[in-house]
Amino acid sequence: MFSKKELMLAYGVAACLLVIGVISYAAFPLKAPQEPLRLMYTVAAGNVLFNHKIHTAEEGYGLSCEDCHHELLDGESDEPQACGECHDPEEGDEEMPKRADAFHQQCAGCHEDYEAGPVEKECTLCHTM
Repeated sequence: MFSKKELMLAYGVAACLLVIGVISYAAFPLKAPQEPLRLMYTVAAGNVLFNHKIHTAEEGYGLSCEDCHHELLDGESDEPQACGECHDPEEGDEEMPKRADAFHQQCAGCHEDYEAGPVEKECTLCHTM
């Protein structure tokens, strides 16, 4: 058995370490990534979980922002924008397709070009949730 003095010392050390840990965690929080890691698209055909990190990481597909966030029109920002900023989820036309059509053109087209990942007509490989 431990003496009362030894137990008090052990409790004191544990309490000090706990306080130091909490202060360190608060002082040096993890930085949020500049890019999203994963995106969940909620759609009627079944939700799509898009792994952004695999597509952009060098050990993944190594795509640049411009590969997916297509060419910008005059006057648009140099920063990539969310697709929904321009592509309406409900309405579209030839010049500006609706969001689902833009995704299908961009994603399936790229997968077909590089012969990687799910392609058009294999709906359940993307729409899984």
